[in-house]
Amino acid sequence: MVLGQNVEKYPDLVYDVGMHKGEDTAFYLKKGFRVIGFEADPELASQCRNRFVDAIDAGKLVIVEGAVMEKDYDGDPKIKFYKNLGNSVWGSVNADWASRNAGLGTQSTVIEVNIVDFSDCIVQFGMPHFMKIDIEGNDTTCLRHLLSFEVKPDYISIESDKVSYPRVEEEIHLLEKLGYDQFKAVQQTFIHKRGAPTPSEEGVSVSHQFQLGDSGVFGEDLDGEWRSKRDILRKYKRIFIGYRLIGDDTMFSKYDFGRSVRYRLENMLGVALPGWYDTHAKHSTVVS
Repeated sequence: MVLGQNVEKYPDLVYDVGMHKGEDTAFYLKKGFRVIGFEADPELASQCRNRFVDAIDAGKLVIVEGAVMEKDYDGDPKIKFYKNLGNSVWGSVNADWASRNAGLGTQSTVIEVNIVDFSDCIVQFGMPHFMKIDIEGNDTTCLRHLLSFEVKPDYISIESDKVSYPRVEEEIHLLEKLGYDQFKAVQQTFIHKRGAPTPSEEGVSVSHQFQLGDSGVFGEDLDGEWRSKRDILRKYKRIFIGYRLIGDDTMFSKYDFGRSVRYRLENMLGVALPGWYDTHAKHSTVVS
């Protein structure tokens, strides 16, 4: 089958790219969506297969084990995966990402994992209504695969870069190239203090309390107004001022005293300082 064709898009389908322990998958399944989950870490993929055995047997969930690489990747069928020993969610095939994590006080062990052809998966399973991407430093890899397809997900979320504002610009430019013209920067640090909205615009309405590390709601269930490309980049400029003042490379993250001060300020003010963000994007073909 030739890529670039108009594959079918399914309104009841969600891709969870970087499913970790299945925190987000559990939410999507609860809301009635079918899910294609991608996980590179073999141990985590095995945990998810055990956790969701009923959904898998019912045809509601397919788990694809392996790492998503660039469309033009022409290397070995396996690749090095840096399995983080201190925080399992930080596992990545990105060596720079592993070095960053080491600077934050966590170490990784290197294993080999299979490589997944993301474009082939889209041809096989179809285009989803929503695609959550969180694969630690390689989120834009999935976006570049989407360039080959005429239809795109109605909504996408990626974890925005915290290190380089130019990289955030590149992320937004790539999303615009894919046809996304409305955006939201969603604060993730205090996601565990939020619940799912009722009624819901996405899937069935459910009672759900998010936990730390969850991605949260998506699409029309997100709070706030959708912003233009210009306005979202302005917001990220302000966010990056916060990163420079009290981000990962400052005393407020590197030292116990600084972390204690920031923690107290966050609880007093009720906001993350500066926290981390997911970029959500809405496609231009979506009619509100």
